[in-house]
Amino acid sequence: MSTTKWSVDPTHSEIGFKVKHMMFTNVSGQFTKFTAEAETEGEHFDNAKFTFSGDIDSVNTANADRDGHLLSADFFNAEQFPKLTFESTSFEKKNEGEYTLNGNLTLHGETRPVSLDAEFGGIAKDPWGNTKAGLSLTGKLNRKDFGLSYNAALETGGVLLGEEVKLNIELQFVKQ
Repeated sequence: MSTTKWSVDPTHSEIGFKVKHMMFTNVSGQFTKFTAEAETEGEHFDNAKFTFSGDIDSVNTANADRDGHLLSADFFNAEQFPKLTFESTSFEKKNEGEYTLNGNLTLHGETRPVSLDAEFGGIAKDPWGNTKAGLSLTGKLNRKDFGLSYNAALETGGVLLGEEVKLNIELQFVKQ
């Protein structure tokens, strides 16, 4: 069977995250500039290979001051580390439509293995005749594993930011 290439449709995709703030609420954000590709055998996504690259300077938390702080050396250090990348090592089927996506994430100069829960939404033609595929990914990572250790103590005890980052990713791919 021949190899099929898929490219992300960024207008119908999002790379989102949440981090605990002041130990009782979550702050959400996303990366707005990214690319992603998938490679499959035909249109069959079992054992698909995925790559992803995102521009750190596209981080958006709906607060310009916070976004500026995230780009600084306290966090992402976007000047030194302008990209985050992911390359899959496996895409394993758990149940019908449910997979585990394993791979290596590089962020802030650190590469670590990550495992994400994946829900494959299926394949369909859009109104313009393009073949599309949908994938929803969720997972968690520890920001300190990637050298993102900035924090501040609260006078009431505890810390300003949680270590766990929750990922919520929606990808729509277009068959090439």
